[in-house]
Amino acid sequence: MNQDNLLRQLREYRQRCPSESETIARFEAFVGSESRCFERNCWAGHVTGSAWIVNRPQTHVLLTHHRKLNRWLQLGGHSDGDSDPLQVARREAFEESGLVMEPVCDRLFDIDIHLIPARLEDPAHHHFDARYALRTVGADAFRVSDESHALRWVKIDEIGTLTTEPSMLRMARKWLERHAPRDR
Repeated sequence: MNQDNLLRQLREYRQRCPSESETIARFEAFVGSESRCFERNCWAGHVTGSAWIVNRPQTHVLLTHHRKLNRWLQLGGHSDGDSDPLQVARREAFEESGLVMEPVCDRLFDIDIHLIPARLEDPAHHHFDARYALRTVGADAFRVSDESHALRWVKIDEIGTLTTEPSMLRMARKWLERHAPRDR
């Protein structure tokens, strides 16, 4: 597996988001030192890929009421050995929603490191989450997979009505500052 592509993306992300330097440094150190970072059973942590999915007008984001975590979050999941987190984000988002999407751009939109609680046979571990902005192509009608209680299109500036999760609010703020249509 090749970590070089993700490390390059993290360096570029550092240029755009210097206020997140502590999290970036921790993410880079993990990816640079853990050869199995893309494997789900790497209990030191593992890289995941997530999708900030916006509709065609870019006014709403698709959120999942995550079945295991029982919280409203972005769609995404495990790399399962795939060292391209953008492809992971696209694959997981399609599996969880049935939507056809394209990247808004191929660079990182956001990163996050969060603790996943122990569950069944899995010990507590960290997800090093690489997040990408995707937009729907064609219809915005989705299907709910068994990984979710529900999916919902949420107006981006109203995301705080469903979640107080800091990383979700950060992504909404980033989107509204950088990508929102200027004719609002």
